[in-house]
Amino acid sequence: MTEASRRAAAPARKGGLPNARFVVASAEALPRGLEGIAGLVTVTLPWGSLLRGALALDTTAAGGIASLVAPGGRVDMLLAPATRDGLAADVDVEARLVDGLRDDWCALGLELVDASPATAAHVAARPTTWARRLRLASHTAEPDRVAWRLELRRR
Repeated sequence: MTEASRRAAAPARKGGLPNARFVVASAEALPRGLEGIAGLVTVTLPWGSLLRGALALDTTAAGGIASLVAPGGRVDMLLAPATRDGLAADVDVEARLVDGLRDDWCALGLELVDASPATAAHVAARPTTWARRLRLASHTAEPDRVAWRLELRRR
């Protein structure tokens, strides 16, 4: 995150993003003034309450994510949930991703455009150490950890 933030904060002539804003806050308690300002919200391999929010299991965290999205904006998420991530043992993650999210996100004003297993290219496009570990794990010891891509859009 540090390197991505540094690049985005560079002057526009050097590839920076003049409208990028960086906030350190939980999705459950975002600062005022961020409502509806983001054309794109990216969530990469979350855990804890952010993962529960991405799966719409924690409505406060999910509401925080949804509150950021501007009209016509979208949310792009790469998730790799497993029960050891603090999800309840009775949560069927695959069923939730395939069938259970549409209504929950709709109630928060977002349309579920895509919920599908992530390709190797989706994972490789996220230059994080966890994504690198996930690529390696797909060939070794974590058969219960499958990467998923979610795309949501504000109506």
